[in-house]
Amino acid sequence: MGYYIQANGHHNKAKFIMDNYGGMRVDPPASYSDIPEGMALIVVVDNGPFEAAGFCYDAREFEAFTSSNEKRRRDYLLMDRSKAIELSGYKGT
Repeated sequence: MGYYIQANGHHNKAKFIMDNYGGMRVDPPASYSDIPEGMALIVVVDNGPFEAAGFCYDAREFEAFTSSNEKRRRDYLLMDRSKAIELSGYKGT
């Protein structure tokens, strides 16, 4: 895992993304292919002292962020994929 969207603080990153970048809170998709065309899934993971807003840029990242073995609280957001690429610095295709 390695591409994240920064916010203006250590907490409330889902709200920040919704308020500033048009993110929409959703239930977790069943699979990577369920993410609508042109959209990106952002998973905000609560790590206690801080939250991390991870960009699920491919199926492998999707599996890592949505694993049922993961017990930390998570919020799932959809946002424009181009904006997620820009904000996270993702260098892939």
